[in-house]
Amino acid sequence: MARSHDKLAELAARLESEFRVKTLVIAKDLSRPTAVDEIYEEVSAASMTVEMLVNNAGFPVFGLFAQTQLETELEMLHVNVIALTALTKLFLRGMVERQAGRILNLASTAAFEPGPLMAVYYASKAYVLSFSEALANELRGTGVTVTALCPGPTRTGFQKRGVMEDSRLVRGQIADAKSVALAGYRAMMSGKTIVIPGFSNKLIPWVVRVSPRGVVTRVVRRMQERVTT
Repeated sequence: MARSHDKLAELAARLESEFRVKTLVIAKDLSRPTAVDEIYEEVSAASMTVEMLVNNAGFPVFGLFAQTQLETELEMLHVNVIALTALTKLFLRGMVERQAGRILNLASTAAFEPGPLMAVYYASKAYVLSFSEALANELRGTGVTVTALCPGPTRTGFQKRGVMEDSRLVRGQIADAKSVALAGYRAMMSGKTIVIPGFSNKLIPWVVRVSPRGVVTRVVRRMQERVTT
């Protein structure tokens, strides 16, 4: 599921050809309030059993909160938080009934710290991490697992969408999407609650825990700022 029908259809055709699997292409904009119900209805109408749910959709808003657009931030919250929660709720029930299922939610290392210049985005990822950890605890013994994937900066369309290509955070050598996706898949299949790809990223929760919050916030602000030439 994503917004681009043509790209999804191309991927679906390749998967069907290479792996001989059945696919169902659903192109929806998750910022729309009705999108989640429409997705669930289409999947149900196709009599498809969802054994794994990957909540990967999300986008950032970059800039000072006093200057960014409220409408865009509300759309982001709808995608990053509300749609993720609703999709999990709707598909989780069937998993619990079948006593089998796996859910992978895309959080971020941003979930562990406040994020000046991306205040709402960082807060949305803190929600995803907290929500995933709580669900993982609730679901123990049910046969259903929930995994939160917490990558650091990753080379995707994320930077362009957030108009933040010149931020220090994403300059230079950052992770590739393939390695992050593989780490998430392996963690989901093994039933881990949290996975943080990359050695330096794994240190972030510990550094944040032992450092004064004011220092953490100033450091993150410095990392986020645009590089001026």
